[in-house]
Amino acid sequence: MAVLHNRVSQEELKKLLYQETTPRTTISFYQYFTVDDPQQFRDELYIHLNALKVFGRIYIAKEGINAQVSVPFDNVEAFRNYLYSIAPLSGLRLNIAVDDDGKSFWVLKIKVRQKIVADGITDPAFSMENKGRYVNAIQMNELLQDEDTVVIDMRNHYEYEVGHFEKAIEIPSDTFREQLPMAVDMMQDKKEKNIIMYCTGGIRCEKASAYMLHNGFNNVFHLEGGIINYAKQAKENNLDSKFIGKNFVFDDRLGERITNDIIARCHQCGEPADTHTNCKNEACHLLFIQCAACAEKYDGCCSEGCQAVYNLPIEVQKEMRKGIKKGTMIFNKSKQRLRPRLDERNAKG
Repeated sequence: MAVLHNRVSQEELKKLLYQETTPRTTISFYQYFTVDDPQQFRDELYIHLNALKVFGRIYIAKEGINAQVSVPFDNVEAFRNYLYSIAPLSGLRLNIAVDDDGKSFWVLKIKVRQKIVADGITDPAFSMENKGRYVNAIQMNELLQDEDTVVIDMRNHYEYEVGHFEKAIEIPSDTFREQLPMAVDMMQDKKEKNIIMYCTGGIRCEKASAYMLHNGFNNVFHLEGGIINYAKQAKENNLDSKFIGKNFVFDDRLGERITNDIIARCHQCGEPADTHTNCKNEACHLLFIQCAACAEKYDGCCSEGCQAVYNLPIEVQKEMRKGIKKGTMIFNKSKQRLRPRLDERNAKG
């Protein structure tokens, strides 16, 4: 059998993407359902989606599928028809990106995982069959006016920082697996209130709603299709958006604007800004918020130290990176890693 994965360099693929003349559409979707043979399902998907020139990141597990993809505009209908030909995906909601130039992905990667979203749940009695009630944009806005409504953001700190629903509670942790038990603990005195959970596209808040019900909560809701679908429905129904700012997305765009409000600040100078970037020093690659002025001043780096490395000859940089494990300490987005450096910089300023 032919090798069912890409064998061209990332650099070359990205170059080819920007040479394309056919517009692309960024689409995300997920579905919890039983996959008997994840590897076989993965290979079948790859063959069909590769033929349609689909790029993106797809995770397959025994519990379902989680996907963010870029599809040539002319192939969107064929893409939808193929997905709908798979019985558990028939009629599946496809979230179309709000603020999109189609340059979100440049290669197709389909991976088999233990779970489509890492949750840390080990209780065998937990089931996704018992989950919270869906709410659409109209219902969301109505519930937000109720004093007995609690809104919980089930995203990470760097997502919440640039945009969130009015009065939304942040669960202060760096991973979804940490957030689930924390949300249960934080809401113990609010069991009789309406609890609405939301996330980017719906996959995390759907599982979180099931976990809350599993832990004795009753009035649990989750935003159908997440922020992406909410923004679409709000626009279609001429609603005032109760989500303020920017929606962080996990592709090359790093964000799509929902409202013009800028609620975050540059991590280097403190001026209003909500543009995420990765430090240009490949040995760091820290995700942080940087304004245009600081991007120019620091050459897109997070610090003067990284800027000095970034301006060294490429071969010297590669030699310096030898032996560095590009794991959690290199690409960690946690507050613990980011904040001390920012606080130190602000103190100097």
